[in-house]
Amino acid sequence: MAESKDKLKDFEKSLQHLEKIVSNMESGELGLEESLEQFEQGIKLAKTCQDTLANAEIRVEQLIEKNGLQQTVPFEDLDED
Repeated sequence: MAESKDKLKDFEKSLQHLEKIVSNMESGELGLEESLEQFEQGIKLAKTCQDTLANAEIRVEQLIEKNGLQQTVPFEDLDED
């Protein structure tokens, strides 16, 4: 359980850092080299966040299956109702 909380905190920190990078880059105040460094760091953070979300989705599906719930509905399908 503690590991899950740590991963959630890491995810939230990564997401906040990514948002800060985007804000800095959108400001237009960074030079080319710094923009490239920020972009590279942003790509790494985005990948980390995507991996964390993918693992969370797998965990949710496993919990649903384990508990005999009907089925999962992809988030994309929820908008169609």
